[in-house]
Amino acid sequence: MGALFAILVAALLLAAPAAQAVTPSPSPSPAQQGFQNSISGFLRDDARAPIPGVRITARGNNFEGTATSGANGSWTIPVPSKGTYTVELDTSTLPNGIKLAEGQQNPRDVSFSQTSNLSVIFAFGKGIVVQGQDFGQDLLNRLVAGVSFGMLLALASVGLSLIFGTTGLTNFAHGEMVTIGALGVFAFNAWGLPVWLAIALALVVGAAFGYIQDAGLWRPLRRRGTGLVPMMIVSIGLALAARYVFQFFFGGDTQQLPGSQVTDVQLGPISVSPNTLWSLLISAVVIAGLGLLLLKTRLGKATRAVADNPALAAASGIDVDRVIRVVWVVGGFLAALGGILWAYYRPGVTWDMGTQILLAIFAGVTLGGLGTVFGALVGSLVVGIFIELTSLVLPPDLKYVGALVVMIVVLLFRPQGILGRRERVG
Repeated sequence: MGALFAILVAALLLAAPAAQAVTPSPSPSPAQQGFQNSISGFLRDDARAPIPGVRITARGNNFEGTATSGANGSWTIPVPSKGTYTVELDTSTLPNGIKLAEGQQNPRDVSFSQTSNLSVIFAFGKGIVVQGQDFGQDLLNRLVAGVSFGMLLALASVGLSLIFGTTGLTNFAHGEMVTIGALGVFAFNAWGLPVWLAIALALVVGAAFGYIQDAGLWRPLRRRGTGLVPMMIVSIGLALAARYVFQFFFGGDTQQLPGSQVTDVQLGPISVSPNTLWSLLISAVVIAGLGLLLLKTRLGKATRAVADNPALAAASGIDVDRVIRVVWVVGGFLAALGGILWAYYRPGVTWDMGTQILLAIFAGVTLGGLGTVFGALVGSLVVGIFIELTSLVLPPDLKYVGALVVMIVVLLFRPQGILGRRERVG
């Protein structure tokens, strides 16, 4: 299993090192190249033309770094650790006729959240006035972002719930199934393939990864009668091994997928990124299609039968192993798709991006009800919305903690989750 997995990842990433990032940025100084965290951005005037040759400085945590915007307006300052930094744009290096928009903070304090890449935007243009949003508008924007985040969480959560429902396995390597989708798009695009083809192939790789896991590891363990606790421990080991294989071939930096850096659009009172809207639309269509498949097709009915009672399903003539294999393939496909959307939502691709949202995925599955597909959808929506809304009042690093607290509180009063069934234990 380890050899098959290493070959699969090596074929994707060996020919696409991190130096071939889709979005070019100025090279950091040699002393900073080992840093895994970075502050970056794009400088464009009010006509959307790049502004090169502008110096930006970041200070904080006993560190000071400087970068100059490149020909495409991009700049990156690697920093030694996450935290709060003061970012200042040197206005004396701006081209003639270009100045910061009125109301822009310069310098400004910025803080890292869950990602290793922090984006900072400076607005330029004559007559532009940057105004602070009122709480109601900010709340509405966060609510839309929360629904989108919850839907992409649901893609990964539904796959995890299907696997748990049919096998009883709590798969801690599911985060790496999320990561491989985004890494696949980056690798295939670095090979020169168009982005639509890179996404399609990455989804195939995600489905194949699910197939290989079941065929090479989980099915043999099931046939040997391995208990669920030892299998869970094996999944933890697989997650660690896969994660550091990703880091070995991909590197520790944050890279961008093509089209990930876009400007927000205004839809009435809502300011939202086009990538957020596409993520919401794609997630909704895929989940609706999966729901129809589970409710209306023979394969879907067989899957629900296996999840409800594997022994009775086998006695009824259902090929349980075949159903479980299909579930692993579908779970890998959904996790890869969730990883791709997560890379555009953040935005950025890292070697451990799946691990960063693994607890949120588990929270969605547990909150909705273990083993229930529609429960995973509802639970993920609740978790996604709560995470985004708490960012209005909590520091970015604490918003995931709030979601886990809500999950604990709900389970204290309803242990089976929102849509789960009460069962007698013992």
